[in-house]
Amino acid sequence: MSKENHYIDNDKFFTEMCKWKDQVIEAEEQGESRPPVTEYIGECFLKISEKLSHRPNFVNYPYREEMVSDGIENCLMYAHNFNPEKSKNPFSYFTQMIYYAFLRRIEREKKQSYVKFKLMEENDDGTFSKWFKENFFDKSFSQKDVADFFSLSETDIENFDTTKKKKKKKDANSNNK
Repeated sequence: MSKENHYIDNDKFFTEMCKWKDQVIEAEEQGESRPPVTEYIGECFLKISEKLSHRPNFVNYPYREEMVSDGIENCLMYAHNFNPEKSKNPFSYFTQMIYYAFLRRIEREKKQSYVKFKLMEENDDGTFSKWFKENFFDKSFSQKDVADFFSLSETDIENFDTTKKKKKKKDANSNNK
């Protein structure tokens, strides 16, 4: 039986991570800055992030490239936390890290889309709300319909409601006078 070909050799990845981790520990003991990851480790981060971004639950987002970048950035920032004594599977460790970076990016983008929607709604002369209603809802739409459309919870809406924030600022300014 031959070993299956995968896009990353986990044994080699583990060996490279162990070597790099030893360099990190040595640099910290000498009070030096952390050495950069090797080219091979960087390639692995890129391959994992790219491959994960092509899964069906991530592939159709218009900001897929930002998701990939976030995943790689998280790997580079927290690679030193990988502990070879706890896990012999760096592929799994970094895949999880990238997966959660993707989820955080999606959440940020959804909230940003909602904020854009609310700003357009506030400055609307009637054409935007008419277009939005005609294209996305059958009858008149409520705040809940909009929240469902952007996959946001009520807490998210409260946190990103621009009208409430403006009132808070005005109230705070009037108290100072």
